[in-house]
Amino acid sequence: MAASSSRSPSSLSKDRVLDFVARSWAYIFLALMVIFFSITGRGFFSLANFANVLVTSTMVALMAIGQTYVVITAGIDLSIGWTVGLASVICARVMRDAVNGGTDVGLAMLMGVGLALLVSIIPGIINGILIARIKVPPFIATLGMFGIVRGAAFLLTDGQQIIGNLPANLQESLRSIGSGSLLWYVPTQGLFVLSRPTELPPEISRGVAALLPYPVIITAIVVLIFAFVLGRTRFGRHTYAIGGNQDAAVRSGINIKKHLTLIYVLAAFTAGIAGVLHTFRFTAGAPNAAEAALLQSVAAVVIGGTNLFGGEGKISGAVIGALIINVLSNGLVILNINPLWQFVVVGVVIIVAVLVNQAQAALERLRTNV
Repeated sequence: MAASSSRSPSSLSKDRVLDFVARSWAYIFLALMVIFFSITGRGFFSLANFANVLVTSTMVALMAIGQTYVVITAGIDLSIGWTVGLASVICARVMRDAVNGGTDVGLAMLMGVGLALLVSIIPGIINGILIARIKVPPFIATLGMFGIVRGAAFLLTDGQQIIGNLPANLQESLRSIGSGSLLWYVPTQGLFVLSRPTELPPEISRGVAALLPYPVIITAIVVLIFAFVLGRTRFGRHTYAIGGNQDAAVRSGINIKKHLTLIYVLAAFTAGIAGVLHTFRFTAGAPNAAEAALLQSVAAVVIGGTNLFGGEGKISGAVIGALIINVLSNGLVILNINPLWQFVVVGVVIIVAVLVNQAQAALERLRTNV
């Protein structure tokens, strides 16, 4: 008789409940946070605030997308935080200089975005070569690249924290995308497409909500593409195979060197997108745009269930992790609690996430051995 058949129905039911909680705890925790802050925080439960949470989550989410691919292969990329800043600085500087030189604003924006994304993948290429071909440990290789990219970003700004003073017409065009929305909700007036009504009374203006902000739309498109690639393509299957057992992946014919290099390029590319969106949102370039978001992106990946030892993870989990971090930060601000507590709570959540993952693995082993 099979071992599993000797177990009682109540034991099997309990295992299923534990398995569901282990797999879905991040979603449950997010829902509980939303309920708690909605009850205790005045103004938290509103369309305008939810839209704000989504927009502020885009940077961490974009970084976490690429980081998920890297961690699934049992690696880590510490350089993407400053790759965001480098892309932001290049985007702002190219656009500013082009417009000041007489280039059309639209063309200048295309030039800035294109060059920023192109340059952003260079750290990824170097990381991939160091890790995949020269066998430098990912932590060391990306830590070194962390310093190189950081220095390059500040050199491009002459040591300044920000590149501002963009031409007024360029700022307006950037703001229309970075702070714009496909759909607006105005209290007492309904929905508006593309443009936000102007000259609204203060009591109505405070309730205006961007239902489909452009940064969120762009991030959602990136999420869908990368989730499809990871979950539905041979590239994704090879990514899981490398993280699960690299020796077996080599024996099965996977080109490990090429694949790992592409993984780090993808991580740098999503960081570049985050840097471009930062410039559009704030109409300025900042080398330290994602200084704090680096650890948040790693936290989002871990909270989302990606195994730090490789071979397991989902893009959807990383997005939920990014939402958890930003809902937590937003809720603490609304409750007028020192936001520095965010670091403490996020640290606790990371430890809980790792413990839950380990408990889930232990449950799987128990099932196998029983």
